[in-house]
Amino acid sequence: MTHTAPLRVVVWATGTLGRHAIAGIDAHPALELVGVWVSDPAKDGRDAGDLAGLGRDLGVLASTDRDAVLATEPDCVVHCAMTDDRVLEAIDDLIGFLEAGVDVVSSGPVVLLHPGPALPEVFWQRIEDAGRRGGASLHINGIDPGWANDVLPLQLTSLSRRIDQVRVMEIADYATYDQAVAMGDLFGFGRPVDAGALLWQPGVLSMAWGPVVRQIAAGLDLVLDEPLQEVVDRRPAPEAVTTVCTEIAEGTMGAVRFEVIGSVDGVPRVVVEHVTRTHPDQVPEWPRPAEGEGCYRIEITGEPVMTLELSHHGEHGDHNVSGMIITAQRLVNAVPAVVAAEPGLVTALDLPLVTGRGLVPPSVSQEIPEN
Repeated sequence: MTHTAPLRVVVWATGTLGRHAIAGIDAHPALELVGVWVSDPAKDGRDAGDLAGLGRDLGVLASTDRDAVLATEPDCVVHCAMTDDRVLEAIDDLIGFLEAGVDVVSSGPVVLLHPGPALPEVFWQRIEDAGRRGGASLHINGIDPGWANDVLPLQLTSLSRRIDQVRVMEIADYATYDQAVAMGDLFGFGRPVDAGALLWQPGVLSMAWGPVVRQIAAGLDLVLDEPLQEVVDRRPAPEAVTTVCTEIAEGTMGAVRFEVIGSVDGVPRVVVEHVTRTHPDQVPEWPRPAEGEGCYRIEITGEPVMTLELSHHGEHGDHNVSGMIITAQRLVNAVPAVVAAEPGLVTALDLPLVTGRGLVPPSVSQEIPEN
């Protein structure tokens, strides 16, 4: 058997997502954590194992010094920084990594998931040029937008004889989603129902989830009508709700349902839908998970008609905890494939099958206790 050296990996930011990426890299036999970048001076010099809550040191100290972290000569950056509220700055960061010759897997900005008109052509060309100069590739993914929205439904379409519509849904209770910026500034939970939160500005949903619609369409050889359609239904909380990061008063926004629709000749063919509550009793007529507090549901109409529901929960936590784990792990497990890919932007359609290779622990013999 041929043994190769582990790929050297840096984690960029250690918030809600990054801490799980550190744990994932530590558990992956083909990866070695060599550096951690943090924005918070209070985290500077702390051990990565401490930041990830592993209960043990990993011997890798976090640093606020960008150049020092890149001086560790990583093969890949697992970029976990919040990008939703700093899209252009994040793109500059990612391009800088490519120019430095470092491959990147990142959870955002999600507008880079698949090329489309949400960004001017100059941005896409900058990424391709930087990748070519540095000989490095960039892959944006996660779980949503990402794998559950595009890779999984496209795999399911391989069972189809005729496809009339592909609908992918996230149905979730966000009460334990510990991300104040997303809950407040992006969704507007706890604010007046008609408040102008970022997601509800015209075109923003198409920028965020439109790349998923376009990636599914590309996988099915569809040419979509332009622009994509956006449908939003915001509802007030019937009673006060306390979430882990946001207080939602009675009458303020407590739930939302939205769709991003890709049509062909006026017929909806690819639809991404979100049903988001902050309490399980809200808007009972909206779709609910078959089990648990959250799921991804794929509905394909045609021949045959198929429905697939993916539910998840953490070993020691709820579905929002496991949501962060599966987002981080899709990035971590994709590192070898992205490092091996051609320079430039790499979409999910460009990658081979990514699996949890090497993650099954060795068997441990257990003695049967005596009665």
